[in-house]
Amino acid sequence: MSKVILITGGSSGIGKAIGEFLSEKGYCVYGTSRNPQKYPKSKFQLIALDVTDGKSILTCVQTIIEKENSLDILINNAGVGITGPIEEIPEAEMKRNFETNFFGPINLIKAVLPQMRKQNFGLIINITSIAGYMGLPYRGIYSASKSALEIITESFRMELKDFNIQMTTVAPGDFETNIAAGRYHAPVIENSPYKEKYPFVLKAIDADVNKGNDPIFVARKIYSIIENSKPKVHYKVGAFMQKFSIVLKRILPDKIFEKLLLNHYKL
Repeated sequence: MSKVILITGGSSGIGKAIGEFLSEKGYCVYGTSRNPQKYPKSKFQLIALDVTDGKSILTCVQTIIEKENSLDILINNAGVGITGPIEEIPEAEMKRNFETNFFGPINLIKAVLPQMRKQNFGLIINITSIAGYMGLPYRGIYSASKSALEIITESFRMELKDFNIQMTTVAPGDFETNIAAGRYHAPVIENSPYKEKYPFVLKAIDADVNKGNDPIFVARKIYSIIENSKPKVHYKVGAFMQKFSIVLKRILPDKIFEKLLLNHYKL
C-alpha cells in the first residue's frame, strides 16, 4: 500500500513542490492550508489546518487516520519569516513566530506519535533552514526558531528510537518562494538607530530569495530521504556557498565568521 503523507503548508512554495512531486511518485499525499477552498486546482488533497491551534491539529490528524487507517510520514513544512532589529520587534510577534515555527511542529509531532507507535512505523521530517545554523542580522528571531527545531529533533530521535519512528531535519537555503509575502517585517522607525542599515539588509534578504533555486530541489531531497531506510540526523539543501557557510562556522574562530557575515551584509 502507498504510504500516507501529511505535509503542513502545502498550498504554495516548498510544501506545494513536495506534495506534487511525491504525488507523482505514487504516495498518498495530504497537504494543508488555513483555507484549502482557495486552491481548487491543487494536484493533491488539501485539508484545513492552523498549526497554532491545537484543536485544528487534532482534527486534521484524526481526519486522515480515519480515512486512511494510517499516517506514515509527517513533513513539518509550514513556517513564517520575520525580520527586524531584535530590539524593535514586538514581543507578541516574536511569540507568534515561535508558535508557528517551533510549537506548531512539536504539537503536530505529538498528535501523530500515538498512531505511528500503533503501526510500529513512522518518519517525521522537520523543514528548518540554513539560517537556523547561525545568528543572522535582522533575522535573529527566525534563526532562533529554526535552530530550536533543529536541536529538539536531535532529542526526539533518541526518545523515539525504541518505537521504529525516525526523525530528521532538512535545512533549505534560499529558494524562490512567496515567503516574503507572509513575513512579518518590523516597521522602519523614523528615529531608530537602525533606520539606515535595517532596510538595506532587508533588501538584500529579499534579493537572495528572488534569486533562489526552484523548490523542486527540496522535493527531490525529501523523496530521497523517504526512500532511505536509515535517514541521517540532518540534511542541507541549497546553493554551495550557503551549505558551505555551515562548515565555515564550525571550523573558523567565532569572530572571523562574524566578520564574514558582516562583510556579506555590508554592515
